[in-house]
Parts: sequence; C-alpha cells; structure tokens
Amino acid sequence: MNFLQEVPRKKMIPPNTQIRPEGLNAIIMALLTTLVMALLGWKLAALAGLVLTALVLNFFRDPERVVPDDPVIAVAPADGKVVKISRMADPFTGEDRTAVCIFMNVFNVHVNRMPVSGKIEKVKYYPGKFFNASLDKASKDNERCAWLIRDEHGHDWTMVQIAGLVARRIVCLAEKGDLLKRGERYGLIKFGSRVDLYLPKDYEPKIALGDKAAAGQTIIAGKAE
Repeated sequence: MNFLQEVPRKKMIPPNTQIRPEGLNAIIMALLTTLVMALLGWKLAALAGLVLTALVLNFFRDPERVVPDDPVIAVAPADGKVVKISRMADPFTGEDRTAVCIFMNVFNVHVNRMPVSGKIEKVKYYPGKFFNASLDKASKDNERCAWLIRDEHGHDWTMVQIAGLVARRIVCLAEKGDLLKRGERYGLIKFGSRVDLYLPKDYEPKIALGDKAAAGQTIIAGKAE
C-alpha cells in the first residue's frame, strides 16, 4: 500500500530569524521546568534543567550563512557529517543516482536549506519508523519527506529529509510551486536527523565521506569534469 500524501504548507520565516519559532514550545517547557525545580530547592535538578534549556536553545538556533554564487554548484542542504556517498534509487523516479547523505547530530543546526536555486516541483511525505538515521534502512523505512527541485538550468534534484531515532516531526517551510534561491530555508527536522541529496547525472560530489558540511554554505556538488 502506498502511504504517500501531500505535506501541508508552513508559513515562510523571515531570513533574520535567530531562534526557530517551531522550537518555542520546547524552550518554554524547559525554562518552566527549570524554574519549578529551582523554586522547590532541588539544586541538582535545576542545574540539569539549565543544561537542558541550553541544549534546546542550541538545537533551534538559525544562523545566517554566506551562500556561494557559482551558478554550477550545489551547497549542502543540511549541517552535519557526510555519512554516505553512493548510488541510490531516486524516490520519485526509481532511477539509480549518486546521493550524498548528511547526518545531523543533536548539536548541529537543524534548519535545512536549498542546495540550488529552482522551483519545487513535488513534495511527498512518507510516514514511517524511527531507526537511527545513519543506518541504510532509514532512507526506506523512516518517516521522511521528499522534495523534487528543477533548477534554473533544467536539472532535477531530489532532497529527502529523514527523521531519526529521536526526531518525531519534519517541518515544511515551503510548498509545491515555490521558487526559492540557493541557501534559502525550506524546512527543518525537530531533534533529528539526516538529509539525502540526489544529484543530476552530469554533476558529481565535491565533498568526501566523513567531511563536515554547513547548510547553504558548503559546496557539495558541481559539474562533472
């Protein structure tokens, strides 16, 4: 049975945002818990609450990035570590394509950005499980959201946001038909986990396995030589 369904649109956020509004509930909960612990005189619990609050604030930060302007490159769609570069089946077409997979740990920025300028042709959401996002089976079994982008040169790119072991919600900040520039925010994954980018046939990776990437800034693909 095919469980594909359209993803509901979320309001676009101005580029000067420093803390994601999607994280306000978690931040407020952490602050209130810390305050209650402190009022009750539970010093160790209050200290743990302060640490938790700091971690939540760090998780939902949204720094500005310097986006490269070379017209024939793609930038990282997510912060994190490159955990896989291999041929994989495109979720839209089934075509075997080179994919670069970036794993986000809990200390990374979790705002996802456009790798290229272009139009969002399709957005599909797949309900699923929550295996560790660094595992191969996560790309097929986990909750995920696939994006098909047609860039300004007519090339098709596919991005897949994959929820992981901790993550339970993928947030979409764009929708089908939107025209976005390279480096613009298109979504985030709350408390997880991985983004796979499928390259057009005449592009090749410009990043190596194990490298660290910054969304919207690190060049990860370019025209094949």
